[in-house]
Amino acid sequence: MASRTVRSKAQHRGPGLAASRPKAGCRVSGRLWVERDGETFLSWGRVVLLERIRDHGSISAAARSMKMGYRHAWELVESMNSSSPKPLLRTQTGGARGGGAELTPEGEAAIAGWWALVARFSEWMAGEEPRLWRTVEGAAGP
Repeated sequence: MASRTVRSKAQHRGPGLAASRPKAGCRVSGRLWVERDGETFLSWGRVVLLERIRDHGSISAAARSMKMGYRHAWELVESMNSSSPKPLLRTQTGGARGGGAELTPEGEAAIAGWWALVARFSEWMAGEEPRLWRTVEGAAGP
């Protein structure tokens, strides 16, 4: 049985992972991704793809659930696996059960680590928000 991941509201924001409330027409927002050797290793979309693969048990079903082409999903998985010291995902082709995919312990750790990083990033962004408002309010002065 596939497990379900419960994410906080911040984790549902999509690629704009952290954003403050608008004030004076401005808000602080930021995107986060992890690179390895100059190439994207983990990002919001890649982590959601891993979660969907875990939930659905296959790359094709995960891709469909995200309205993503299978080839693109496969390329993302291959990119993550080749960038990781240990594979994040194992695949099984064909057979009586039609193949499938499952996360490795490293894949589960990557997901958990990603959302922990997102939480810290959001906290940092929230801490920067008052500084921005002081700057904006100072700039709007006489």
